[in-house]
Amino acid sequence: MYEFTEDCMIHIEKIDEEHKKLFQLINEASELVNKTDSVLSLALKVIDELKDYANTHFANEEAYMESINDPELPLQKKEHAAFKTKINEFKIDDSSDAAAKESLNELIKYLVRWLYHHILSSDMMIGKLEAKEDEDPFAFTDKYKTGIEMVDEEHKKLFEIIRETNDVINTEFVHDKYDEIMRLLAELKNYTEIHFSDEENLMEEIGYPGLEAQRMAHESFVEKLVTIDLEELDEIDDNQQEYLLHLIDFLLGWLVNHIIGMDKKIADYMAKMHS
Repeated sequence: MYEFTEDCMIHIEKIDEEHKKLFQLINEASELVNKTDSVLSLALKVIDELKDYANTHFANEEAYMESINDPELPLQKKEHAAFKTKINEFKIDDSSDAAAKESLNELIKYLVRWLYHHILSSDMMIGKLEAKEDEDPFAFTDKYKTGIEMVDEEHKKLFEIIRETNDVINTEFVHDKYDEIMRLLAELKNYTEIHFSDEENLMEEIGYPGLEAQRMAHESFVEKLVTIDLEELDEIDDNQQEYLLHLIDFLLGWLVNHIIGMDKKIADYMAKMHS
């Protein structure tokens, strides 16, 4: 049973409802496959139903993003296209009933993993709130503190690296600007991996029930850092400047949402344990 947990809620009602429906369809497909000896006759029906609903959902999600001029729309379209390609190219192994069942189960596992990652990385950023004009968006203020010293110190460091990267991007006259941005993004990726490992170890130690959702969210963020297309940034021109500013906006927005929406729950859980 694949759970649509509160961590997956992006708080846009229509999108959340459609995500729930996708999880429901995947769970129904998984249950059907595992209780049926011959899945060959079911495969096309299962895949077609998932494909049709996913296409409907993606169209609705993209229309909503377009209506609010969300800058992440091109990336969303690219990720949606990858999902469609995977499901369209799937061919069931019909060499035996057991092989057919295994190949369909593998597809279902892929779809679930993709969906979790997509929601926790990309969808979570749809229509994100902008910082108030009088606020410093890169300031690690009290509202981001969990009360767990190690976690707060590491979050503060992440904010500092993102701020420094933003400062370099916005500096006009730096001869090695590209190299410095590359260095800072590499530092951000490395420190992020250290932080996520520390945080996951803590959650494991205390038996935190939301560990798996946290792991998936962490993996999604690291994947985003790994797949940043920096090959195009040999020279910083206007378009590349816009790309980098959108990137910073995403990284900071994701971190803020993740801290408030997920990490603070770790502290709540720890408080309940000791109450």
